[in-house]
Amino acid sequence: MLNFNVTHQRLNKILSKFKQARILVVGDLMLDEFIWGTVSRISPEAPVPVVWVNRSSFMPGGACNVVNNIRALGGGVYACGVIGQDPAGAMLMDRLRERAINTEGVLIDTLRPTIKKTRIIAHHQQVVRVDREGDGLVKSVLIEKIIHFIEKTIKDVDAVIIEDYGKGLIQPKLIKRVITLAKKYKKIIVVDPKEEHFSYYKGATLVTPNQHEAEVTTSVKITDDDSLRKAANKLIAKLKCKALLITLGEKGMVLFQGSLSSRQAGRKFTKIPTLAREVFDVSGAGDTVVASFTLAKASGGSMKEAAYISNIAAGIVVGKLGVAVVTPQELKKEIRLIKNRSSK
Repeated sequence: MLNFNVTHQRLNKILSKFKQARILVVGDLMLDEFIWGTVSRISPEAPVPVVWVNRSSFMPGGACNVVNNIRALGGGVYACGVIGQDPAGAMLMDRLRERAINTEGVLIDTLRPTIKKTRIIAHHQQVVRVDREGDGLVKSVLIEKIIHFIEKTIKDVDAVIIEDYGKGLIQPKLIKRVITLAKKYKKIIVVDPKEEHFSYYKGATLVTPNQHEAEVTTSVKITDDDSLRKAANKLIAKLKCKALLITLGEKGMVLFQGSLSSRQAGRKFTKIPTLAREVFDVSGAGDTVVASFTLAKASGGSMKEAAYISNIAAGIVVGKLGVAVVTPQELKKEIRLIKNRSSK
């Protein structure tokens, strides 16, 4: 038996339904560039390493990493957001289309560049990151077009993910309309939040802050179970969400559930310790959690089952270098290993 009295057969049954799920991801679309090299000396111009470049690679980033994770896990997915009219945007579109990802909801903003994060890595360690992005909010005319796309598409999906990186797309008008539509059609709404935007997400099904975001938003320093409950209670009361999944880094994650009408709201919680055996890189682990949780919930899993599957997925992805994805085969293998370990 596995945690929460869930059998490996039950988890595998949920995984088998991933390919039937359809998810809409609305958020800040980015391109991740990786420059790989080696360091053998320090620059004579400044006290910084000189990186001898061996190769470079490009991956969908930001909200696109959530999209990429969903697709890698076998789910159908719609990407929705804005890119610039530039080479980075064209490359990002190529990467999405070659993965058979629906890009009808990706619009071009001629006034903004495509968000691009360049990571320079030497000897398996990140040396520096260079960000290129616009500033200010995405213009209103594009927000209206995105809302129109969502209105047209939402009947065809099982869940909506809001990926907020604070880059200008996620605005109150957009989120209010998305949540209203999702509730109207009884769709799951999962939010990967930005700490300064928590007031936007009221009424979501699940919100997934990390520990820092939860602390900043509630002004509660999380040091033990009592402070964790206090922070969760404040967030649930503020957001009126059905559940809260707080990720705690190497300590795993905690799932909070409870009716707002109950005095126990936010106090019913499930601790899920990390399953990572070796951590190489935490880049994108939160995206993997959001993608796998939403797919599992859309595939008939309970909140606890979805959280458990997402924890397994996160444990796999942090064992990979760079922004990576998880496959159904890897999940099934890890579930089998957990079953074997628990039966000893």
